[in-house]
Amino acid sequence: TTGPSSDSDSSPTVESVEDNPDGGCHIYRNGYYESSIAVVEGILEVNIIQMTNIQMTESQAENSLVDFVVTCQGSLPTDVCTVVSDPTCQVSKSMVCDPIVVMDECLLTIRRAFEEPGTYCINITLGDDTSQALASALISVNGGEST
Repeated sequence: TTGPSSDSDSSPTVESVEDNPDGGCHIYRNGYYESSIAVVEGILEVNIIQMTNIQMTESQAENSLVDFVVTCQGSLPTDVCTVVSDPTCQVSKSMVCDPIVVMDECLLTIRRAFEEPGTYCINITLGDDTSQALASALISVNGGEST
């Protein structure tokens, strides 16, 4: 833009405005900014400490049931997700998520069904509002037995 100068000569003053090729506008602000950060402990570690096959009668033997005993460190989880994958842990076969209530100590048993014998990769994720932690294991399910 051009406009008259305030000094004694009457030559025009030129102020330049940056031409932005993308059509956007730049806003520059100077000053001090303040923010608060809340540090929470979160779930630090998850461990699968035991896997147990649940014995069923032959009439119930449609699926093999396995109990996973899981512990964790840090804050107490509010949900658990179990992902069952192929033995390479690459191809997911099923995923189940459930809300849980853990009172004092993080020690819980998770029961999952397997439709057919085979070797599976199990990922168990415990989570709360601010964090998640994962434990993985390979399990071999042989009809009525697991190792």
